[in-house]
Amino acid sequence: MQLEERYGLFIGGEWVEPRSGEYQPTVSPATEEPLAEVAYGGAEDVDFAVGAAREAFSNGWSSLPGSERAKYIFRIARVLQERSREFAVLESLDGGKPIRESRDVDVPLAAAHFFYYAGWADKLEYAFPNRRPQPVGVAAQIIPWNFPLLMLAWKVAPALATGNTVVLKPAETTPLTALLFCDVLRQAGLPPGVVNIVTGDGRAGAELVKHPDVDKVAFTGSTEVGKAIQRAIAGTNKKLTLELGGKAANVIFDDAALDQAVEGIVNGIYFNQGHVCCAGSRLLVQESIYEPVIAKLKRRMGTLRVGDPLDKNTDVGAINSKEQLDRIQELVAAGEAEGAEIYQPPCRLPEKGWFFAPTVFTNVAQSYRIAQEEIFGPVLSVLTFRTPEEAVEKANNTAYGLSAGIWTEKGSRILYMASRLRAGVVWGNTFNRFDPASPFGGFKESGFGREGGLQGLEPYLDFEGKPESFGG
Repeated sequence: MQLEERYGLFIGGEWVEPRSGEYQPTVSPATEEPLAEVAYGGAEDVDFAVGAAREAFSNGWSSLPGSERAKYIFRIARVLQERSREFAVLESLDGGKPIRESRDVDVPLAAAHFFYYAGWADKLEYAFPNRRPQPVGVAAQIIPWNFPLLMLAWKVAPALATGNTVVLKPAETTPLTALLFCDVLRQAGLPPGVVNIVTGDGRAGAELVKHPDVDKVAFTGSTEVGKAIQRAIAGTNKKLTLELGGKAANVIFDDAALDQAVEGIVNGIYFNQGHVCCAGSRLLVQESIYEPVIAKLKRRMGTLRVGDPLDKNTDVGAINSKEQLDRIQELVAAGEAEGAEIYQPPCRLPEKGWFFAPTVFTNVAQSYRIAQEEIFGPVLSVLTFRTPEEAVEKANNTAYGLSAGIWTEKGSRILYMASRLRAGVVWGNTFNRFDPASPFGGFKESGFGREGGLQGLEPYLDFEGKPESFGG
């Protein structure tokens, strides 16, 4: 894997210098050392990128037959597979996540999304019968730092399949895989301007959202920023999807297979250092099995290895940024001050870099900040319940509604719980399982709209005529 010393903006199929003239380093969270300088786009750069996307949309891409669009998307997926090792290393280097997760989860799932939507590109008439689907136009897409390449795939693949063009802004702390993706677009022969990458901070994102020639905004990130975006486009005709924060409940019943459930708990909160919007950050345990579950969980936490993200034996990598580490430490201190009991397994953290030990809080009350606020780190809060009704009430007692997990031997209990939990995705006897064919999204302050599956196509389409039969 080769890194450039400096990266510009990818607009109209070419690398261009930012009109803003601003560059900032992107830093490895594991070493605190700069990896490369990255352009920070401004209003003029955003305007240039949107103009390039509009020209590509009007001059051929939107009218290209779906079968031809599918060929480009399929080639992107194949190139991602061929260069998977390169992308996995870069994702871990820039973001801090363990290489095992980048290699086995992030990159394969990103390629799978392009494969999946390549298959839909020439079947839109069948997906939405009697509705004559048409592309929306220019899509502004803003993605977070926790899954940079996967979130790019979630956004770009359905947009291309439906005939739209894209201006994508990666997170400022993790831009490198998006910039390497530009070379994938070159290899796939994608026409200039169909996908444009503008790096930068929140200023570039704000300019992109409010640009008058943008037809669709897709954002994944914090609830606070999502609300600001919704306010900014109020009164316009722009379509909007938001995938925001979460405070998911992982519910363990007394008939669950405990060893399996403990693995699910660990995967639910310590995967990607807890930098997961749908992380199972609240553990609800039935009272009768509370002690054995906590004992097994603490024993399992003692086996987790914290350290170098590029070491294949690492389970918990680096926290993405110093700012995020400070946020985690502040909320953990608040949990201790409010009276919760903290446990961290003995582990030696690296001297350099931003790291935080896997943490579990017991004796947590519903009112505690650690039970209500999204920590976005490897911190688990444990509560108890006696009946399924109480479990539902506690699980739903949050501003968020993105995901939930249920662990029980009874299929009827899974169905009972799933129908009552206010969460967009509910996992049964597993957690953090994703598939391109399955829609993902939230309720309440976790946002609206769905990504993935047939449902992920609809936000990128306008429809002529009214549906005369089932059309999604």
